Amino acid sequence: MSDIVISGLGLVTPFGRGVEPYWQGLLGGRSALGAARRFAAPLYRGEPVGEVPWDPAPGDAPRKSAYARAAFGEALRAAGLAELPDSAVVLVVGQAPATAPAPAPAPAPDGRLLDEEREFLGPDPAGVFGSGGASASPRVLHLSHACASAVFAVGYARELLRAGAAPVAVVVGSSVLNQYEYASMDVVRAVGRTAARPFDAERAGISLGEGGGAVVLEHAERARARGALADIAVAGAACRVSGPKAAASDAAQVARCMRDALADAAADRLDHVHAHATGTGQGDAAELTALEAVAAESGARALPVSSHKGAIGHLLHISGAPAIAAAALTLRTGIAPPTAGLRAPEPTERLVLPTAPLELTGARAAAVNSFGFGGNNASLLLLRR
Repeated sequence: MSDIVISGLGLVTPFGRGVEPYWQGLLGGRSALGAARRFAAPLYRGEPVGEVPWDPAPGDAPRKSAYARAAFGEALRAAGLAELPDSAVVLVVGQAPATAPAPAPAPAPDGRLLDEEREFLGPDPAGVFGSGGASASPRVLHLSHACASAVFAVGYARELLRAGAAPVAVVVGSSVLNQYEYASMDVVRAVGRTAARPFDAERAGISLGEGGGAVVLEHAERARARGALADIAVAGAACRVSGPKAAASDAAQVARCMRDALADAAADRLDHVHAHATGTGQGDAAELTALEAVAAESGARALPVSSHKGAIGHLLHISGAPAIAAAALTLRTGIAPPTAGLRAPEPTERLVLPTAPLELTGARAAAVNSFGFGGNNASLLLLRR
């Protein structure tokens, strides 16, 4: 069976537009979190957030579609695709898009309520493809699995490609800071009053961020024939809606998901993990417990584990895209990035939580974890060929 590979990546993050600024920010251990300059909400009290520093051109709204469109375009260029081929599939992740104009609620006098609703919904596929870069009518599917949405979509895209249902699949989505999602995280007391510090003994909660992401997937032979990179294969995937608790992370379910991804890839080693790790007390502890168990089973004694959320915040539905990009670049460069904000790592037995770039000699296998409320659990196993 042909490898399904990642041939293109695109990002918009609080470090700016592009995968390279994001990667350099991670390697430098920098945090793009700070007081909001644009975002405002009734419950916002000045906590650090990850705002995108790039403002789309006037009239290019909503920003949610603009961020997704920018990431989509970068991913296609990275894959060497001028446009999507016929029968390509695009999987849009995020909140349900508005499919038709709805009766307008009574807006605030300055219209802010309507703007906020536009930034909460979607992204709208028409807005993503509106400036070209796609076939005239790509087949569009929409997936929403809470904060694990992007990884669920990559797993589904792999199955579509393996079944011959499409020659190319693109996962794309975006997140924009808005009062509705901020309130949903604040009401469950997940938002930290200080910047997120994943895996730190003094962590105090998540920091919300915004941005866009896109991942192009296809058969290795097709990518190589076009001269595109085909060195990172999605070798294993496990996507489950399970768990007896509503909490985002349950140690037993996290471990099960990782074991299933390893088994799906027929992999007997794990060289790196890009963790979900949002900076909450319960979530990080559950993931560490699961990682210790999986490391013990595989015989790992110093498994490096990183998270990007101390650098750019939690991008909710699309948070899996920067995670996948970080894991792919870790395998490609042989360097595991540190976790920004990590100063007092939790004690571990078989794990290493880097606070500086860590060289990995001969690293071939990396896991990507992504978990969400409601028992949405997903893990990928990436292999460098």
